[in-house]
Amino acid sequence: MKQRVLLVNKFYYRRGGDCVYLLNLEEMLRSRGHEVAVFAMDYPENSPSEWSQYFAPEITFQGGALQKIKAVGRTLGIGDINAAFTSVLDKFKPDVVHLNNIHSYLSPQIARIARRRGIKVVWTLHDYKLICPSYSCRCHGEICERCFTDKSQVVRQRCMKGSLGASLIAWLEAKKWDTSTLSAAVDSFICPSEFMAEKMAQGRFPKGKIVTLNNFIAPEMWEKCSSAPVNTDRDDYYCYVGRLSEEKGVETLLKAASRLPFHLKIAGGGPLAEELKKRYAGCDNIEFLGHLDGDGVNRLLAAARFSVVPSEWYENNPFSVIESHCAGTPVVGANIGGIPELIDDTDGITFMSRDAESLEEAIQEAWNMTWDYENISRKALARFSPEQHYIALHKIYGTGSAL
Repeated sequence: MKQRVLLVNKFYYRRGGDCVYLLNLEEMLRSRGHEVAVFAMDYPENSPSEWSQYFAPEITFQGGALQKIKAVGRTLGIGDINAAFTSVLDKFKPDVVHLNNIHSYLSPQIARIARRRGIKVVWTLHDYKLICPSYSCRCHGEICERCFTDKSQVVRQRCMKGSLGASLIAWLEAKKWDTSTLSAAVDSFICPSEFMAEKMAQGRFPKGKIVTLNNFIAPEMWEKCSSAPVNTDRDDYYCYVGRLSEEKGVETLLKAASRLPFHLKIAGGGPLAEELKKRYAGCDNIEFLGHLDGDGVNRLLAAARFSVVPSEWYENNPFSVIESHCAGTPVVGANIGGIPELIDDTDGITFMSRDAESLEEAIQEAWNMTWDYENISRKALARFSPEQHYIALHKIYGTGSAL
């Protein structure tokens, strides 16, 4: 009999990589005969769900004093989160609770509740929150690992947007949910990259509970890419798809691109969007497309000579690389985080993160390369297929190990 799986994430709509993974995973598990329920925070933009009546009440850190106190209590596992999660467990009776991004708007308390009932708990990690209270291993624009061994650094360095108050809350949360507490409540921590697995071990999580399992391509996209011929007649442009923010390295990309004659198309929005559009308005070879839907992104990637992933933070197992390769499109990627694990000399080029000259050289080299687009797609579709992910995940659900 197939296991009953409760998927948990703080939001339940296509908001970021964690939400995309959750929705794709739900679809995949259902298609293979599993009964699946969802637990999230009640939120106006959530996708419809038959389980929404059991969702945790919405909280906010932006309201008045009482709202903020309630929100802080939620992060520490105090208040209505206990009753809400207990209700969905009582109703659904899962065999496995699969956590995703649960900090702040839900709480690691739910792992302890499930553990007390003898339910298997696995946790897919989408960021570095368990070892870095500010999520990203970045402090004031620089890579930082101080909190791996001393969580008080989040307060000393004011890592949370320069705010003492927000940094104190992050420190309290880290102290409450320390390594030993979480390790006792969770059977397996699933890391989408070897890089993240190494960092978790450096953060003193037990190696025996750390499992590496790459992300997978959405079932619908996998079917399309598998059945349609790969475009080998590429247009004269390369592209960037993603958020326009500091940690994504888009400013380094634009600096390099402005010195080259090749046409760059940029898809996405974010806090730097308007500033960058104004700054590079005079560059005829740089085109800002704004936000594109899924089909628009697929068309952009399928016709591009290559895509660029210029990140300046510890990317985990970015969908931007996976989706590009599935479309047969090589990737010029920064040598940081889990990105180098996804790129070899047949499907892309790596460059020094935060180095515009290194990126400029890589773009020049990629433009002049002759790429085997069909082989790039074939390899990626095999490596990141829903079926491969399911086989490995099923072993984790059943034994606590992917081995």
